[in-house]
Amino acid sequence: MGNVRRKSYSKPLPTGAVVELRDEKRVARWRDSKGKLRAAPVIKGNDGLDRVLLRANTYTAQYRDATGNVREVPTGCRDAAMARQVLGNLTKRVENVRAGIHTPAEDAVIDHQKVSIARHFDAYSKSQTAKGRHAGRIKTTTARLNRIASDCKFARLVDLDAVAFEAWLDVRAGEGMSAGNRNEFRQAMLGFCNWCMKPTVRRLTLNPFAAVAVADARLDQRRKRRAMTEVELSRLLEIARARPLHDALTVRRGKHKGEQAAKLSEASRDRLERIGWERTLIYKTLLLTGLRKGELTSITLGQVDLGAALLNLNPGDEKNREGNVIPLRGDLVADLRLWVDDMRQHGLTAASTPLFTVPAGLLRILDRDLVAAGLARAYKDPQTGKTKIDKRDERGRTIDIHALRHTFVTNLSKGGVAPRVAQAAARHSDIGLTMNVYTDPKQLDVVAALATLPSLEVKPHTSAASDESALVTVLATTIVPACVTVANSVKEAVEAASQHVASTDDVSVIPVNENSPLTTIVNGLQEWSGRESNPRPLHCERSALPTELPPPLSVMGRATPTGHWNG
Repeated sequence: MGNVRRKSYSKPLPTGAVVELRDEKRVARWRDSKGKLRAAPVIKGNDGLDRVLLRANTYTAQYRDATGNVREVPTGCRDAAMARQVLGNLTKRVENVRAGIHTPAEDAVIDHQKVSIARHFDAYSKSQTAKGRHAGRIKTTTARLNRIASDCKFARLVDLDAVAFEAWLDVRAGEGMSAGNRNEFRQAMLGFCNWCMKPTVRRLTLNPFAAVAVADARLDQRRKRRAMTEVELSRLLEIARARPLHDALTVRRGKHKGEQAAKLSEASRDRLERIGWERTLIYKTLLLTGLRKGELTSITLGQVDLGAALLNLNPGDEKNREGNVIPLRGDLVADLRLWVDDMRQHGLTAASTPLFTVPAGLLRILDRDLVAAGLARAYKDPQTGKTKIDKRDERGRTIDIHALRHTFVTNLSKGGVAPRVAQAAARHSDIGLTMNVYTDPKQLDVVAALATLPSLEVKPHTSAASDESALVTVLATTIVPACVTVANSVKEAVEAASQHVASTDDVSVIPVNENSPLTTIVNGLQEWSGRESNPRPLHCERSALPTELPPPLSVMGRATPTGHWNG
């Protein structure tokens, strides 16, 4: 089913080689790097230059796979017999696929098991680049994969083991790595293995890390951001505008530290004031659009449409890779129009010119602005002697560049924007992320929200007598007219029945539920029926009963234990 052979290949004529004729064939003679005399036939290359024809030192196996295609696989063997054993293993795999013992996917996986895992990582990185993934994200993912492989001793795909990876995660947790960071390492390895399982890749049949649990990042939040109030925002923008020039005019060291002593040229003043203006616009744009720092950095003049009040994000520059259009508020449009006009006066007119020069150290600049605005405190670390900035509130929440995005979403909720609209403005795929993570409940006016609830009146507790009096007052106007009609009907019925009841059954009047006493005849009937253990039926001639019954009771009331209706 196949054969093994040493393949021939050509390479340029070695330096110092002498070409001579031998049996009417051209042969090159030279000494290799070890000083050994070598000889090989000479052929003409495609470029017309002489090349030496050589044979490989190892054998290559040639065979037909299960699909009938001819395949050549290097055996790495210098001995022909060993190469034939490798060929036998390959042909056995073909027979197993044809017999259905292995699937073609499982057979394809075998070829990748002995390849260095670094080569797999490199192929994965190239595939992500071809998809247009962000270069920084690819670099971070590759670094995480290499760290896991190095620490867990994963040299090949066959070495991948979930137990070893979970143990590595436990060690990292003991060292203080946050749950969110551990989840990112887990996601990097899962993403790589999922790529290996793709039908077009066929390097793994199963993901060995699919069952690795996700750490609960909610219970281990290291960086809790908070939204800024309107007063804090106004103070921040004011400081951001003035601080570049102020710092340049202030003596920072020596006995005159803090004094206004430095002198600047008019050009330097204009440059520093422009830096403060740009910094203020950066903060304001982040606060009124919800853009991330990287997204704002990518915005160019060609992506700004001030006439339509829109910013166009390229898919490759956005986190979700969708390419959204960001609407701009009127006051921000006016500020940006002045800024763009100033850029044109400085000769910056190309469409590829960035809208803002966002500093790489924007977080450090923000920290200093917060200190100058009185929103953070600078202190010296007693251990290292370095200056640090404390900007956490009483709940341990902090302010950073991304906190401006939190402020954007929180202000939308404070303004009464519907949650679904806020989600669309923040470009979130999950509304829970918008409402639970990016909305600061401390900034919401819950008191004003409670004032919109309906008014529910609850009367205070009073005595029983006053309750009864109030009830009589309420019911008198509606029940009394109906009660008069009912009383007249009952009276007529009782008078008719009294003509057929014996006088011996007459007893004293018994009040019922403290109402006005009924007639003697009716009370006597009640007492008689209650005395008997086996009450006898009331002896009454059918013909003596009234031919027409009184109208039904329509007045609200309550049934007494004796069966009578108490209005």
